[in-house]
Amino acid sequence: MADPSRPETTELLRAWAGGDRQALTALVPRVHHELCRLAGHFLQNERPGMSLQAVDLVQEVYLRLVDVDQLDWQHRAHFFAVSATMMRRILLDRARRRSAAKRGPMPEVIDLEKAVDLSSKQSRELIALDEALNELAEIDPRKARIVELRFFAGLDVKEAAEVVGVSPETVMRDWKLARAWLLGELRR
Repeated sequence: MADPSRPETTELLRAWAGGDRQALTALVPRVHHELCRLAGHFLQNERPGMSLQAVDLVQEVYLRLVDVDQLDWQHRAHFFAVSATMMRRILLDRARRRSAAKRGPMPEVIDLEKAVDLSSKQSRELIALDEALNELAEIDPRKARIVELRFFAGLDVKEAAEVVGVSPETVMRDWKLARAWLLGELRR
């Protein structure tokens, strides 16, 4: 099995971005396991009986990635950050559809300290977090991006720093400030 952390993954990403469809064929087996792990993280605590499986979520990401044009893949972490963002959007779209059908009460507060339990929260809570994150993005896009990378994509501090182009210390500082801001917004 190919090691997805080897430099060839970045080379394949860049070749694919350059229009080489053969590179995409070679890339898929290299990243598939990690994408399934990431999808599993998003879905691990979903309600029983959910029709979406990790493989289904990964397939949806593949379908969306194939349609992406003119994306300059910087490195492997950038690819997984974009993929995680796509997974988040797919799940948010599903949550919004479920919520629109139910029109339940006001959202409850999400405890950001318990990120593992995010998937088990109700759709309206996920939507509330997304709205708060969008507000943060208007105020400070870098902090919002770091939250996406750490909280949703599961990247560590070093990987997030690489994607954003700042030091790991800056990522930690922004992460702490963004979490505090989001908690305040969600409690309002």
